[in-house]
Amino acid sequence: MSLKNKMKKLLVVESPTKAKTIGRYLGKDYKVVATVGHIRDLPKNKMAVDMDKNFEIEYQIDSKKKKVIEELNKSAKEADMVLLASDPDREGEAISWHVKWILQNGKSKIKDEKISRVVFHEITKEAIEKALTEAREIDMDLVNAQQARRVLDRVVGYSLSPILWKKVRRGLSGGRVQSVAVRLICEREKEIEAFKKEKFWTISVEAGKKETFTAQLVKWKGKSVFINTKLKLFDGDYTYSKSIFKTEAEVKRLVESVGKELIVDKVVGKEVSRTPVPAFTTSKLQQAAARKMGWSGKQTMSVAQKLYEKGLISYHRTDSVYLSDKAVDEFRKYIGKEYGLEYVAEKARVYKNKSKNAQEAHEAIRPTNVKLRTIEGADSREMKLYEMIWKRAVATQAAAAKMRNTTIDLIANEALFQSKGVRMLFPGFLKITEEKHEDQILPELTVGEKIKIKEMNWQESETNPMPRYTDASLVSSLEKQGIGRPSTYAPIISTIILRQYVERDEGKFKPTVLGVATNEFLVKNFEDILSLPFTAEMEANLDEIALGKWNWKEMMKKFWKGFSAEVETAEKNSTRVKVETEKIGEKCPECEEGDLVIRLGRFGKFISCSRFPECRYSRQYKEDAGFKCPECGKEGVVRRTKTGRRFYGCSDYPKCKWAGWKKP
Repeated sequence: MSLKNKMKKLLVVESPTKAKTIGRYLGKDYKVVATVGHIRDLPKNKMAVDMDKNFEIEYQIDSKKKKVIEELNKSAKEADMVLLASDPDREGEAISWHVKWILQNGKSKIKDEKISRVVFHEITKEAIEKALTEAREIDMDLVNAQQARRVLDRVVGYSLSPILWKKVRRGLSGGRVQSVAVRLICEREKEIEAFKKEKFWTISVEAGKKETFTAQLVKWKGKSVFINTKLKLFDGDYTYSKSIFKTEAEVKRLVESVGKELIVDKVVGKEVSRTPVPAFTTSKLQQAAARKMGWSGKQTMSVAQKLYEKGLISYHRTDSVYLSDKAVDEFRKYIGKEYGLEYVAEKARVYKNKSKNAQEAHEAIRPTNVKLRTIEGADSREMKLYEMIWKRAVATQAAAAKMRNTTIDLIANEALFQSKGVRMLFPGFLKITEEKHEDQILPELTVGEKIKIKEMNWQESETNPMPRYTDASLVSSLEKQGIGRPSTYAPIISTIILRQYVERDEGKFKPTVLGVATNEFLVKNFEDILSLPFTAEMEANLDEIALGKWNWKEMMKKFWKGFSAEVETAEKNSTRVKVETEKIGEKCPECEEGDLVIRLGRFGKFISCSRFPECRYSRQYKEDAGFKCPECGKEGVVRRTKTGRRFYGCSDYPKCKWAGWKKP
């Protein structure tokens, strides 16, 4: 290659899409190549961590990346400078470190002074050009934090899994965070089962002159009608409410005593303001996508990854609510121009991180170009998520919404009824988020005024147990407890579904019999590793390592000392756990002795004989869905995707191929 045509700088990223986007911003003096993820990691088939040799790690080069490495070495040798530009977090820092190792220990033998690390939190021309002027050395504190997490998870997984194989069932696995997530779901199921439902009655009136409004009974004989009960749950508190009326007879006696009219006792009007919430963090984005669109965390992160790599949003793995001064200024100018100056917040709104683990120097998730409202060539999912991100981020700099709340107290004998209304005065940021708001207008009433009761209503209700976890609430709980990181929430949920420890039932997580059995064994024998405070403490330790405040091998020594003792005790003293099976009420048609039971196999539920392995009869499990197939009229059944998502189909599949996400 001639000196004239020689490439001057090589920029290395993880993703081909990211490489393509960056390549558009850099001139001919740069070549951008992608590693396509990790190129060196722990091997999949063995521990690869030597606890007796100070946690020495045996890294392995990915055999599928030979061509990538060859190209990398060749390009690096031809370049004057190598710039490592993997993602701006611990994982990205580790990828850069591994690439550097390969370049220095492979064919190219690149020297230290030729390799630099560049970091940007958005893929824009401005951000990349700025990053190139601020090239630095690899941050070994961040690398060590990633190594510590990787080793910690590997040691826990490779220690627990063999025990689970012996004591519960072959093919199982345990994990430092995944097992805690399963425990949350199992504990919640026990709390639901233990909850004692109570029936109670509520009373309301329809009253008014011309305009009818509704008022709720809130006090009787000077005492509140509603009682709040707080329960202590495994991951926090749960409060539910019930009224003091337990029988219809009580209600009828009260209704008779009220009479036929109410007297206005008090009218209170108050102007209130509502301010926008911060721009999305990773967990909040996953929660919002789950609530609004029914997406799994994996789906959300996949779409967000595409948006980031196309340069449309800032880095999407973050637990920070911070926005750069530049972004704030752009949002404020945009709001003023597009919506009017009255819609701009008086002062730039600044949000502070509540999370003690907030990622290093990250911003919240935001659009990189506020003027871009539609994405050319984007699919519907990308557009939906981008729209969510855009609205929430831009709205942070909009004026508060102003409303007038009105409360009217009405009395009749010893009963106090209350009615509440709200009227929008100024939409503020709601204009940007496009949240629907319906005014609840109450009639103009004066104190002492008598109002005719048009109708008395009473209704029987029941206290509800705490809800099962959804994708959104599980991520929220993990985040609240300080467990996991923005990059781990989605993989955790995917893993526990894949392992068949939990299943989705109409968007809510239920533990399987296998999940319950595994959880009970782990809680009994590994109390520390399954506790919320301990797991949160480990996350805090990893943060300390990232800040350079703790040596990662010292942390591992401390952990291994206690954990290895638990492993040894469990191997010696723990008893085998029986995974419960559910009888379906039929005798085995083959041996005619055993009962048919539902079992959980590698590919989901199936029906077999209780005398297995003596009798090997089995058949497909079909969960009745309570409807007839709209195409052929056969019984409808519940099916599940590989990721555990529930859908409906025909029992006569594959003859009839009808399927749908909702019951017909």
